Amino acid sequence: MAKVKLKDIASFSKGSQINGDDLIENGNYDYLNGGINPSGKWNEYNVNANSITISEGGNSCGYVNYMSSPFWCGAHCYYLFDVKCNVKYLYYALKSQQERIMKLRSGACMPNIKKNDIGNFEFEFDERTDIQLEIAATLDKVTALIDMHKRQLKLLEELVKGRFVEMFGDPISNSMDWECCELGACLESIDNGKSYVCDSDCRTGNNPAILKLSAVTYGTYKPDENKAMIDEGLFDESAEVKDKDLLFTRKNTPELVGMSAYVFSTPPKLMMPDLIFRLNAKASCNKIYLWQLINHDLFRSCIQNIANGSAKSMSNISKERLSKLTIPIPPLALQQQFAAFVTQTDKSKSSIQQSLAKLETLKKSLMQEYFG
Repeated sequence: MAKVKLKDIASFSKGSQINGDDLIENGNYDYLNGGINPSGKWNEYNVNANSITISEGGNSCGYVNYMSSPFWCGAHCYYLFDVKCNVKYLYYALKSQQERIMKLRSGACMPNIKKNDIGNFEFEFDERTDIQLEIAATLDKVTALIDMHKRQLKLLEELVKGRFVEMFGDPISNSMDWECCELGACLESIDNGKSYVCDSDCRTGNNPAILKLSAVTYGTYKPDENKAMIDEGLFDESAEVKDKDLLFTRKNTPELVGMSAYVFSTPPKLMMPDLIFRLNAKASCNKIYLWQLINHDLFRSCIQNIANGSAKSMSNISKERLSKLTIPIPPLALQQQFAAFVTQTDKSKSSIQQSLAKLETLKKSLMQEYFG
């Protein structure tokens, strides 16, 4: 292994900007402009397939990507060319150093990485071609398994959404003509999360923790998404996360406000922050049905319409507006039948997630072994 500078083994350049309003919905090629994911489609490409990119500007600058198909590279993204080694090996070498690359950024309002800094970026590199091929092949196999598990999880999520529509129809138009009522009439109460104070003295593994908003934001409960521990004496049991809780994000970005998550299993000792509500359903309404209704793509606009806040700021949903939200209420037996299906599906998801976590840990350890 030797240390090399990126400019010594590859050339790199920014792409060309395309106005976002001009992007083509059904274009043939991805448009990558510095973010983590493509931001649209275009009918031409300016960079060939199997190319490495590094985000140049914005909140994700320094993010390393591998584009397996031809694409259009925007002006906030570097693409590498004339690579003097195995391209996939170089991708993994740079990806393993992504945190260090992100530290090259400068500027406060709009961070960016200067061309000279990325060119002089130094990292561990094995010049032996056979070793490069072996390492790239091994990491490709692990990555393919990770991607497969992620696709399986996505398919299970789509299966649940499809079953919801199959059983209950379109919730906005109430296509099956179910009885409707205000959400508040289906709830015993809406519990508040709590604000908290933490100092460095209480960051120990034995103390209870605060649930992060990201533990709920994307619709699946993630107990490992928690932050600073709090002193045992400050823990408020009224805001403790419990088995079979239905959690609701009352404050978030306009796109994600109002997402909810159901707690299938007993969590570690965690406290809800004040950005989250707990919805306590009456016996006449199933929590899992409510969870899937609130998160369903077809119902998201109804949730977002009750939020306060501008398109550029955090949005907030009050208890009063949430309680007055009109929802369809199918027969309880049908709700319970759907809930049993979701519960069984969640068991499959949990098994896949455990395997996925092991694979991601394996990949990290291999990257550490290969690249330091």
